[in-house]
Amino acid sequence: MKEVTIDYALRATWQAVARMYNEEAKNFETTMAIGFTLLSIDPKTGTPSTSLGPKMGMEATSLSRILKSMEEKGLIERKPNPADGRGVLIHLTDFGLEKRKDSKDVVLQFNEVVKNHVSEEKLKNFFEVTEVINKLIVDKKIYTKKATTK
Repeated sequence: MKEVTIDYALRATWQAVARMYNEEAKNFETTMAIGFTLLSIDPKTGTPSTSLGPKMGMEATSLSRILKSMEEKGLIERKPNPADGRGVLIHLTDFGLEKRKDSKDVVLQFNEVVKNHVSEEKLKNFFEVTEVINKLIVDKKIYTKKATTK
């Protein structure tokens, strides 16, 4: 491809980040998906299982497999939701809280190193661009009969 497209740059960068996180996760005997899930669960009150998937942008079947694995490893436990008798809250165990801290430290280190190599202005521009892309997608303005350019 002679010209790099926006989606190619996003996809290639995310794949590189995911590989990097998975390599680092191996040092903690886990995976990036488990680390991301640990960070998505409220460490104090737990998180309803039904809101976890949408919060993470994951399909229910993929999330179910991850949660089953996390439960088997002793990272989480499922408890009835006192506010909704039919619902389940996902809570971190003490071991899950330890692994959550490891995951948070890895993410913060990544952020710190990037911030040390990219100016504050460029980071601000990066976040503005990602916000515009997300809004265009949410507002379904990419694939319309006549996509607008501005």
